[in-house]
Amino acid sequence: VVFDDASLQFIKGVNETCVPDVKLTRSRTGTTGTATFSFEQPSVFEAQDEAMGEITGLFMIDDEGELSTTDVTAKFINGKPSRVEARYVMRTSFDWERFMRFMERYAEDNGLGFQGK
Repeated sequence: VVFDDASLQFIKGVNETCVPDVKLTRSRTGTTGTATFSFEQPSVFEAQDEAMGEITGLFMIDDEGELSTTDVTAKFINGKPSRVEARYVMRTSFDWERFMRFMERYAEDNGLGFQGK
């Protein structure tokens, strides 16, 4: 299977059009890290219906394959969904490098840049 673009999906097969804010942390040794995604008003809330299924995780898909996490939470304001947050934990330096390759592709496909602290 060849993918034209790197994509994020909450429901398999349905690309999320909202581009998230992504925060990265990395251990001092560089072997582990965490990526926290924050989606403000994601399109999955508008598109979700019985036929599409439920949010089962965050799937990061590119031409190398798929990364995923089930650590996904929705935030509500006045009873309406407003934000989705997802956390992806990298436990090895290989996981970190693979995630960074995905993010480079995703950033390029979505016109994003990197801003260090």
